[in-house]
Amino acid sequence: MPDPVLPDSPLPLLRADVSTLPAYVPGRAARDEFVDKLSSNENPYPPLPSVIAAVETWLGRLNRYPDPSAAELIAELSGRLGVPADHLVLGTGSVGITQHLVAAAAGPGDEVVFAWRSFEAYPLLAWAAGATSVQVPLRDETHDLDALADAVTDRTRLIFVCNPNNPTGTAVRRAELERFLNRIPPHILIVIDEAYREFVVDAAEDIPDGIDLYRDRPNVAVLRTFSKAYGLAALRVGYAVAHPRVTAALRACSVPLGVSGPAQAAALASLRATEELRERVADLVAERDRVSAALRAEGYEVPDSHANFVWLRLGPRTAYFADACEAAGLMVRPFAEEGVRITIGTPDANDRLLKTAAHWNH
Repeated sequence: MPDPVLPDSPLPLLRADVSTLPAYVPGRAARDEFVDKLSSNENPYPPLPSVIAAVETWLGRLNRYPDPSAAELIAELSGRLGVPADHLVLGTGSVGITQHLVAAAAGPGDEVVFAWRSFEAYPLLAWAAGATSVQVPLRDETHDLDALADAVTDRTRLIFVCNPNNPTGTAVRRAELERFLNRIPPHILIVIDEAYREFVVDAAEDIPDGIDLYRDRPNVAVLRTFSKAYGLAALRVGYAVAHPRVTAALRACSVPLGVSGPAQAAALASLRATEELRERVADLVAERDRVSAALRAEGYEVPDSHANFVWLRLGPRTAYFADACEAAGLMVRPFAEEGVRITIGTPDANDRLLKTAAHWNH
């Protein structure tokens, strides 16, 4: 029978500003097998056979909860990274941990500072915590660390540094990042978001490893993920490296049993297949450099990328370029009136992208 209609029944009380919040916009899902999805920074290659086998061991145990402490995966990460186990926290991708960091550090009246444009989730998660976003414009498509430090006030509780930066792919160097860290008061939490760290392969570039920087800085936390280089985007597993005061707060904010058993097994198997995965990363980096060079040869301005994507600042032409790509069976990620982020795909997909870009630009 139908539910009774209650006259004068009050509606649930929600925040008045919910409807005004811009939604997070992921790369659109490809609905056609002939469409190449270059919009979400995914690894175009499937997991390694050893990783698939590790996940399959869970298929007959999906009625059981995962290990709440993820002890085996934490132990593996601890040994590989050279950090104490209690300095590690897992989450549902690095974005899940980002949400918990914001919740733990900032609330109404507080400020969260980050470069813009950068990862789209930062302003959404700051809003969800009731905090105020302070967006500092990029300079030459990368973080303006001096301006970022100048934006700090007595209300600042959290700063994000996305390195390499999403969506521009640019990275800040060790000396400038260390100088920035030294300028920030020690009570402010600084999060170095390294979702694309595995694609930083040229030591001569002197792009710092955030874990080296966190060791003697209690106010620095580092985020990493298995979604990108490791190709486990569907399983949602990432981790934070931070000092115990921060990791304890993260655990207090985390959803219990948030990282599934299959995700833990796949991440562990991926770590144990690091050499094979490095070969895949090397192939993607070579393709990234090839695509960047070819686009520049066609007259596009392409900043040096240290991630698995490239950035084209196209301004008012952005939507037209994205439409041309879609007509060619390619999905890229447009940022309205700003530019397009293009994930590096298979060589064939990249060839089609370059052909489309060359035709469109003439």
